[in-house]
Amino acid sequence: MKRMFAAAALAASLVTALPAAAQDKLTVMLDWFVNPDHAPLVVAQEKGFFKDAGLDVTLTAPADPNDPPKLVAAGGADLAVSYQPQLIIQVAEGLPLVRVGTLVSTPLNSVVVLRDGPVKKIEDLKGRKIGFSIAGFEDALLGAMLEKHGLGLKDVTLVNVNFSLSPSLLSGQVDAVVGAFRNFELNQMDIEKHPGRAFFPEEEGVPPYDELILVAHKDKTGDARIKRFLDAVERATLYILNHPEEAQAAFVKDRPELNDELNRRAWADTLPRFAHSPAALDSQRYARFAEFLKARGLIQAVEPVERYAVVVK
Repeated sequence: MKRMFAAAALAASLVTALPAAAQDKLTVMLDWFVNPDHAPLVVAQEKGFFKDAGLDVTLTAPADPNDPPKLVAAGGADLAVSYQPQLIIQVAEGLPLVRVGTLVSTPLNSVVVLRDGPVKKIEDLKGRKIGFSIAGFEDALLGAMLEKHGLGLKDVTLVNVNFSLSPSLLSGQVDAVVGAFRNFELNQMDIEKHPGRAFFPEEEGVPPYDELILVAHKDKTGDARIKRFLDAVERATLYILNHPEEAQAAFVKDRPELNDELNRRAWADTLPRFAHSPAALDSQRYARFAEFLKARGLIQAVEPVERYAVVVK
């Protein structure tokens, strides 16, 4: 009996002496600086969900928000946070990218005006200045919204405000802005005592789309790390929904700059927009939006969805 206990004790000591299982490294380029849109990623990291999945994940903010998809295409990162419209356009341009997951499954983009300003409905935009940040998709989005109300881009003046959306609106430089994220700009304007009014593309002739997605190199979709990564992101998303206060505390840990009123409001507004099943894919929805981009002249042909969006298994 003593020998049995001794053998058991020896076995236990050998187990505890074994090194921890190696974590597979995975690099993720964000689309911008860390903000509530990235909550499932940050919470998965802070709560140890990536570690539980055997992953050592590095989240990196880009110096230029246009860089992440290009870095993935060039093999400089494993995954990047991007946008469904940009993905379809970039694939049409030849970038070897594919969507493998979704973070935010509804549009966040909107056209925003001052609530107490002269623009009460989209028709009131005629003859006015509209600020934008990124030419191409934002023009197409605005054009479709205007056309639903008998107007066109020729009826407005577009002004490049270089990502200074709310300031250009509040200063009177423009009468409206397109490209404003409804979970941020509206809250920022309200905090500054100049509340805004938003017009939502998906209610004004633009097909709904995924705002934030995760993209990989098209030759890497068989990488087993991606499936484990998405499982951890799904776990984090459900944790956020079930425990919003605890999740928000994890989100701002070591990031005091994110614990201000703007980010707390944005957190609450973004919460219901996270994809509950990040790996799931609605192929018909993607095809419909590709048709929209073709009709607006942003792509020449509609490619099969499986060329640029997949379900990782």
